[in-house]
Amino acid sequence: MTGLNAVYRRELAAYFQTPLAWVFLTVFAIAAPSLTWRAGRLFETGRADLAPLFDYLPWLLLVLMPALAMRAWAEERDRGTLETLLASPIALWEAALGKFLAAWSVAGLALMLTFPLWIAVNWLGSPDNAAIATAYFGALLLAGGYLAVGQALSAATSNQVIAFVLGASACLLITLAGLPLALDALSAWLPGAAAEALAELSALSRFESLRRGVISLPDMAYFLSLIVLGLGAAMTLIDARRGGGR
Repeated sequence: MTGLNAVYRRELAAYFQTPLAWVFLTVFAIAAPSLTWRAGRLFETGRADLAPLFDYLPWLLLVLMPALAMRAWAEERDRGTLETLLASPIALWEAALGKFLAAWSVAGLALMLTFPLWIAVNWLGSPDNAAIATAYFGALLLAGGYLAVGQALSAATSNQVIAFVLGASACLLITLAGLPLALDALSAWLPGAAAEALAELSALSRFESLRRGVISLPDMAYFLSLIVLGLGAAMTLIDARRGGGR
């Protein structure tokens, strides 16, 4: 676990030693309340809850999480430091998990920046705080899933821009899988059972259950599986390039 802690601290420090974390947190701190107040019309609905925030949060995370994840492995490959990392007495799983936890910590900090909205709705009324807490927990899991996917695709290239585009595209597909528009399109090409099975892979539908205050084992297993598969894919891609340069 010493290697895991070393990578975690190194990666977390690296986020804040460059403009990336500061720009990310600033954009999130502005975009989330703006979407809640303006697009979601928080104060015009007459309801004391954070439904407008959680309506738009998945789409915001879909863009920002790949931006946060794109540097994870692509930067190591671009700078030629990947071989040094792999040659150090740190297990590959420690490196992958440390990078993921550092990015997830930044994502958690970003979500905490929206807590004033939670305080505001409590001042305005009597919201279901248990449901809001569960929705935040679901948002953290959703962010973790997107980060794991983004870091897996960061391991596939040495170009951070390409890593971002690939990550955002993959997260978009995972999100759209459960929407009626996507289901209608899939139903035209696939048997009904296959289309419904693909719909179950939608991160958005899993998040919707959590934002309603319902914590279920299948939803938890989905997000944890997404994280594990993403980290596993990243380790597989990096291990395949061990000693192979960029």
